[in-house]
Amino acid sequence: MTIRVVFVDDQVMVRDGFVMVVESQDDMEVVGEAGDGVEALDLLAGRRADIVLMDVRMPRLDGVEATRRLLARPDAPKVIVLTTFDLDEHAFAALQAGASGFLVKDAPAEDLLAAIRTVHRGDAVIAPSTTRRLLDHVAADLPVGHGAGDPVASLTDRERDVLLLIARGASNATIARHLFLSEGTVKTHVGRILAKLGLRDRVQAVIYAYEHRLIRIGS
Repeated sequence: MTIRVVFVDDQVMVRDGFVMVVESQDDMEVVGEAGDGVEALDLLAGRRADIVLMDVRMPRLDGVEATRRLLARPDAPKVIVLTTFDLDEHAFAALQAGASGFLVKDAPAEDLLAAIRTVHRGDAVIAPSTTRRLLDHVAADLPVGHGAGDPVASLTDRERDVLLLIARGASNATIARHLFLSEGTVKTHVGRILAKLGLRDRVQAVIYAYEHRLIRIGS
């Protein structure tokens, strides 16, 4: 299956570089380019894409709002946001808006290609530990999660343990060692946690834990 990719960035040279990398791959095809969020939304209203690489800082309509509007559409493509540096509040806002991850613009070509393939498979492209560094940077400004009572009341005690370890950036293997479980059992717990809390992936689980103050900054 060919992965259909759209690039959205106000810098033509940046787009040209990304396009050259993607077009060199047998399993990928660039199906469109846009210079800002408004242009991207117009383009994607009439063109099918699987993955959108979206700059977060653009004129007219930035990548955060463009991501939010795009993902509100039925059958929307998945979004990877592009940023100049990794501790970027705009990148975090894009994750909250539903982006599947972010990349810094100077990431190696192989990282870009791996990210596209990973998101196309349905996974997030940034490690929870990277998300935690970003969250530690912006956590003071995070709103407290809505809703009364215990935000994880639907979880079992074991699922709560797993969620807190996910929020600290632990991999399945690390969680398994810490809780004396098999990796298969941990994977099952992770799936149940995401389903019960209505979360898309592990990155969203980290954000959820911070928003609901289940984990302290820097802990």
